[in-house]
Amino acid sequence: MVELKTHYKKIWAKLTAIYGGNFILFTSWTVGLVALLCLALFLFINSAAPTKLTITAGEEGSIYHNNALKYKALLAKEGVTLTILPSNGSIDNLNKLADKRVNVDIGFVQSGVAANTKINKLMSLGSIAYQPLVIFYHGEGKHLISDFAGQRLNIGEPGSGTRSLALNILKENGILPGGATQLIEKPSVNPVDDLLQDKIDAIFVMGDSISTNLIKTLVITPDINIFNFNQADGYTRRIKTLHKLVLPEGSIDLGKNIPVNDLNLIAPSVELIARDTLHPALSDLLLDVASQVHGPASLFAKSGEFPNLTTQEYRISSDATRYYKSGKSFLYRDFPFWVASFINRILVVLIPLLLILIPTIKLAPLIYRWKIQLSIYPFYKALLELESDAFKTTINANKRQEIMSNLDQLEARLSKIKIPAAFADMFYGLRGHINFVRTRLMAEQISDAVD
Repeated sequence: MVELKTHYKKIWAKLTAIYGGNFILFTSWTVGLVALLCLALFLFINSAAPTKLTITAGEEGSIYHNNALKYKALLAKEGVTLTILPSNGSIDNLNKLADKRVNVDIGFVQSGVAANTKINKLMSLGSIAYQPLVIFYHGEGKHLISDFAGQRLNIGEPGSGTRSLALNILKENGILPGGATQLIEKPSVNPVDDLLQDKIDAIFVMGDSISTNLIKTLVITPDINIFNFNQADGYTRRIKTLHKLVLPEGSIDLGKNIPVNDLNLIAPSVELIARDTLHPALSDLLLDVASQVHGPASLFAKSGEFPNLTTQEYRISSDATRYYKSGKSFLYRDFPFWVASFINRILVVLIPLLLILIPTIKLAPLIYRWKIQLSIYPFYKALLELESDAFKTTINANKRQEIMSNLDQLEARLSKIKIPAAFADMFYGLRGHINFVRTRLMAEQISDAVD
């Protein structure tokens, strides 16, 4: 320890001998000031990725809520706590995300419901699933949605994505609220029972919100059918947020061949929507979780099909775009989330610090040299005035002696200032110029004496 202190003392002594103590202190103060500014910037932007998130999902037991529970479990493994807010569905989720007064970060939102909502502060992390519309109905086979005119239709809860899509589709077929078709305003707790008990004629549900077992039950029930969207291609042309899906023959039950033929369905996608304040590290983490939850094959998607960037309704997050192109950033790919977040915080400070410190350190000697020059220049000004007085006109012996005396005084003042060894050239250069003027005066003095 003593040897180390001695070593540093020698280094300090060498620097002081070359540049002077003032220069070392000047540089130290400069570096310290820059470091403090960087620290203040770091504290201001608070670059640490949050460890808490809030998601607006859906009613308990819904597919949105169940997926949120999966997100919560996977995020917990990375040290991030996810709070789940209950909601009435996609429109409610979107309204919560758009309302700054609601403490929420992300949410599941069905595409096609953003028409009356300000979404400029929201961004999409991508589509995470298809949500096909399935219509179960009584009676003879129907080929067109317009065939449901005048019947009793359960089209979902007010504020839900199901109801929003159903109203849009019915409108395209000339069926409007308030007409002969009864659009149930307050659906019962169990609309499937209502259908089985003939209290309603049809029920509109999203495919992901109804279990495969329930589909089997309804399909094998006499007089209950699934609507086949024969005009699926036409719907996708007219409503840009819809996709055409095919439910293959036998895909629900191969043994009983359910359904008995391929069924065309239409489906919006479900978007993972976030506020534009979402931390980039959390964007990567959420997409990684989304890949685990939504990536496996399902009844309506191939393995690895989701998440993806098929949406065009919302602004796509730049972090999400980068993730889809190249995956997680190398820190979050190679380290646990909390370690990568810590390293990222250091880099946020270190890189700006280096960008500022390196030019500052390079400029410090120039700035200090300029400071020394400022202390030398007044002497040059005085010397120029004396030289001008000495040689612009013929002067007598007394005037010459006065100028010589002033030169001596100027040199005496110069000898009292402290100049670091690194800038001795300026000091000795000025002394040489003083001696030059003095020598010329003495030469003229001798010449006058000879004459």
